[in-house]
Amino acid sequence: MGIANETLVLVTDGRKMLFLRNEGDEEHMNLVVEKKRAREDAPDRELSTDGPGSVFSSGSPTRSSYEETDFHQLEEDRWAHDAAERINSRALSNDFEKAVVIAAPRTLGELRKKLHKEAERRIVLEIDKEMTNQPVAAIEELIAEETKEEAPPEILT
Repeated sequence: MGIANETLVLVTDGRKMLFLRNEGDEEHMNLVVEKKRAREDAPDRELSTDGPGSVFSSGSPTRSSYEETDFHQLEEDRWAHDAAERINSRALSNDFEKAVVIAAPRTLGELRKKLHKEAERRIVLEIDKEMTNQPVAAIEELIAEETKEEAPPEILT
């Protein structure tokens, strides 16, 4: 199987975002790239300038330190929120009727937090898999595999 004509497909992770549109039909999917974006990771020295903070424990002369912030993870989370905003905007402007979201598991979790109800309603399939570095044919194959209807059991006589 596959997905309906004009279905929007978002493939994303914490660094790349790819919007595709199905120009084919359910039987003969033909995903065409509409937009793609990628971000460059800044080096650690540009993301943080200080070490982790520390605090005094009450009633004790010792200090305990905070866990150092993972600035790269924060950037990946912001990227997922940006992807959600883009799909929200497109849903609210009626740019698509149906959508498929394929994202790395953590990215998908962050994206879900920011989805508008209208965008959520239009998502017909979510796949938690890293696919941003795969060719379009592999994405089509994954969607076809995920939407494949199970064959009815054969009747034994």
